[in-house]
Amino acid sequence: MAVSVKVLASSPAFFSAVLSYARGMVEMYAANPRLASIFASQQRWLMAQSGLALYHDRDPDDPSSGLYSGRFINYAVMHGIASRNTAASFVQEMVAYRFARYITVQPDKRSRPLEPTEAALDYVWKWMQSHLAILDSSDGQSRLARLNEEQHRFGRLQAAVAQALVGNDTVRRPGPTFDLFTWVNSGGVVMDDLFSRIGDFDPEAARHAIGPVSPSDLSERFIISKTHLKRIFDKAALLGNMGWERTPGRGAVWLSKAFIREYWDYQAEKFALIDRAFEATFPARAEMATPVLSRRAPALT
Repeated sequence: MAVSVKVLASSPAFFSAVLSYARGMVEMYAANPRLASIFASQQRWLMAQSGLALYHDRDPDDPSSGLYSGRFINYAVMHGIASRNTAASFVQEMVAYRFARYITVQPDKRSRPLEPTEAALDYVWKWMQSHLAILDSSDGQSRLARLNEEQHRFGRLQAAVAQALVGNDTVRRPGPTFDLFTWVNSGGVVMDDLFSRIGDFDPEAARHAIGPVSPSDLSERFIISKTHLKRIFDKAALLGNMGWERTPGRGAVWLSKAFIREYWDYQAEKFALIDRAFEATFPARAEMATPVLSRRAPALT
């Protein structure tokens, strides 16, 4: 049985694992900022997942299936992810940066099918691995091992995950402070960086201090303008969900319980959707796992 959203949203052990995941996302960004930037805002993340889902859902017997520029643009518009111009620009950017390419052998001369490059597929593979590892730590199952054993199912799993994410309002609109970050390019990884700084976690605390934060450093590391970053921080402060112990913009920063709850609920919903997609994609085995909420967050590799 798939893990319950309520269980994840009420488990401090799960949230501790999520903080480890946030640290891993920051590390993955540092390893390849250009590629990671695809996942660093809500809109681009959904477009990337949707494009991969169209690619993985292709039917060899149906030349009209798969990933085409026009088909992707129509999908993005139909699901309210992006405008036609934004979706078209995203495709051009993916090709220009060699995260996607046109397939040489074309089934139809009137259209040009696309496919993700090895670099893009490797990044999403690692993204999926990190999520399955955290789910395994929550209940003692072996999803990650199953994926590694049956890698041919990865495409179906990714497509199922993407479709679930696109159709879920909790994932797409978690809350006002969360939205401030995730609808700005690189804002998502900035938010992950802030949460990765949480140390000892007390779910009942009104605030959590995360230590000194340098907007200049964040701007440089995550390729986001200081103006945009200041605007996000100022709006989050007006909502009462982020602030500085002393001078705004300098020194120690705190995150509110409400902001943490937005982030936690979002992660709980996302991980539960991934688990349901995994359960639907991988046939159940006879052995039963022993439920356990691990207190040790898995390392992301």
